[in-house]
Amino acid sequence: QVQLVESGGGLVQPGGSLRLSCVGSGRAASDQRMAWFRQTPEGTRDFVAGIQWSSRRTWYADSVKGRFTISRDSAKNMVYLEMNTLRPEDTAIYYCAVDTPPLRVLSALRRSDSYDYWGQGAQVTVSS
Repeated sequence: QVQLVESGGGLVQPGGSLRLSCVGSGRAASDQRMAWFRQTPEGTRDFVAGIQWSSRRTWYADSVKGRFTISRDSAKNMVYLEMNTLRPEDTAIYYCAVDTPPLRVLSALRRSDSYDYWGQGAQVTVSS
C-alpha cells in the first residue's frame, strides 16, 4: 500500500506561480511512473504531467507545456509540479498518482486508470 500526500495548493493571481509537492510513503519501487492530474468543477480528471522515476523522462499535456515542470527527488520520495504563468483555466483540484510495477504500457500514460494510488488532492485557484 502506498500513500500519497499533496501540498502547496492555494490562491494565486493570473500570471503567478505555485509549486505542488507530493510525498509517497514507503520506499520507491525500482521503477515507477508518477503523474499529476487535475479535476475541474465539471468533473473530468485530466492528465497534466508525468515522469519516469528511473530515467526522469517527462511528458506534458499540450495545455501546460512550457509553463509547468514536473520533477522528482528520489532521496525524499517526492514529486513536484512547478506551475508558472498560471491562467484561470488552470483552476482545479490537482492529484498526484503513481503507477507501480508492472508498469502499464507507455501509450496509456495519460489515462487515469493507469495509476494504482492517488493522493487526496490539492486545490489550485487562479483568480484576480
